[in-house]
Amino acid sequence: MKTILNRLIRHETLTSAEAKNVLVNISNGLYNPSQIASFLTVYMMRSITIDELAGFREALLELCIAVDLSAYNTIDLCGTGGDGKDTFNISTLASFITAGAGIHVAKHGNYGVSSISGSSNVMETLGVRFSNDKDFLHKCIEEAGICVLHAPLFHPAMKNVAPIRKELAVKTFFNMLGPMVNPAFPKNQLVGVFSLELARMYAYLYQNTETNFTILHSLDGYDEISLTGSTKTISNTKEGMLKPEDFGVSQLQQTDIQGGTTIEESAAIFMNILSGKGTEAQNNVVCANAGMAIANVKGISPAEGFNLAKESLLSGKALGKLQKLQQISL
Repeated sequence: MKTILNRLIRHETLTSAEAKNVLVNISNGLYNPSQIASFLTVYMMRSITIDELAGFREALLELCIAVDLSAYNTIDLCGTGGDGKDTFNISTLASFITAGAGIHVAKHGNYGVSSISGSSNVMETLGVRFSNDKDFLHKCIEEAGICVLHAPLFHPAMKNVAPIRKELAVKTFFNMLGPMVNPAFPKNQLVGVFSLELARMYAYLYQNTETNFTILHSLDGYDEISLTGSTKTISNTKEGMLKPEDFGVSQLQQTDIQGGTTIEESAAIFMNILSGKGTEAQNNVVCANAGMAIANVKGISPAEGFNLAKESLLSGKALGKLQKLQQISL
């Protein structure tokens, strides 16, 4: 690691194979916490290269505990986090709305690192059980239409990194990796990223896979469709720009989609929206994201997807999916 760190300090970059090797060595406990923290810090000071990101991704996918959900044609709705916006849990809510619209969801998530409340924090608070048991996950998908893949259970390689990330409490390149290392290898993905540069890198890496993907980046910095302005979209076949009017709704203010200040408050906001008691702004932003996921799988327009999402939320179908998941978790 000393040699690697000295090279990085001299502004050199790693090859894909070298990057992969470092992550394998981290997982094998070959480096001490100070070395790992220094390694993570380098990538807060400069941009990661495509080769480095590809190498890190390859290592995590090889080392993960994979679960085969290929029979269900799943989608994952996952953001990188790290946008510093402290919204409520939009992509997790959108996941249940997508499931309520009849699409199978394999939701990859983790505890919040740079945010107050990550997907796993809310799910845990609401009584959803985390497991990497394939029979349990198959049951969740079959009965609730959604399963929750809590990242630490599927990426044992990261146990040496988790406490360091928690202590640093800022975004690291692991934020960038999260959506790309779903252990179910879903055929469809709606991915939100915190920068336009990262959106381009994701598109390059995903083009070499068989994934049916849509990458999102709101131009004002959100790692999802925020409806506070325009959103850049990149998919397998095209690039575009989405505006709030494409969903038939008005532009929102940042304060309209603010999250809670505690995990408990975040969970309360989550339940309020899923129970159909959210504000129009909250409903619109979760349905815009769910609508894009539905459109991604079904091959329909964002507006059509949005209408199906609205129906899923307001009819109570989305809430029913969570309740079923809670019941299975007992």
